[in-house]
Amino acid sequence: MGDPARKADLFDALARTGKALASGKRLELLDLLAQGERSVDSLAKAAGLGLTTTSAHLQALRQAGLVATRRDGVRVYYRLAGDDVAALYTLLQQVARTHLAATERARTAYLGPEDTEHLTRGELLDRVKAGTATVIDVRPVEEYTAGHIPGALSIPLDQLEARLAEIPTGTEVVAYCRGANCVFAHDAVRLLTARGRTARRLVDGMLEWRLADLPVAADAA
Repeated sequence: MGDPARKADLFDALARTGKALASGKRLELLDLLAQGERSVDSLAKAAGLGLTTTSAHLQALRQAGLVATRRDGVRVYYRLAGDDVAALYTLLQQVARTHLAATERARTAYLGPEDTEHLTRGELLDRVKAGTATVIDVRPVEEYTAGHIPGALSIPLDQLEARLAEIPTGTEVVAYCRGANCVFAHDAVRLLTARGRTARRLVDGMLEWRLADLPVAADAA
């Protein structure tokens, strides 16, 4: 028989990870960090939070061992502590969608109706190999720079309409963004389709692409 007190300590230690994840804003920060390393001020801006609040959330994640840091002068940069953290975050999303109906309702309300065509990672790779698709990354530029699908064009969603002429005609356009819960690719396909282009979106995004150990290109800092 094990020591009940030590058993309680073990489960309390495990619960620290669960407690750190029990915040929508902390999950949003993990979602952003899954795209690559970011500074506190960059995370605050992307998540729509103040610097103090962002720092507090990041400290909670750091104390649970989910993120790591480095300092460059006065600026602190955060990153996920490992690929296992990204995998945990992805699994959390899958479990919530499967077992909690409210999650799927909230997801549909955010992403919009299923009015856009999509394809899998394998189908995208086949199209790229055949030269029949133009891949566009509609995330912010700093996320593209941190890592993107090789050959993808960086055209952030808020620039897409003004830069339509940069996208070659005669091929299908495939848009992708952060992950399965990212709205950018949905909105990009809606815009492209409305402008008469043949477009689809990757069924998930860069998070899942990395976890599948598929090729990733990164720009020099």
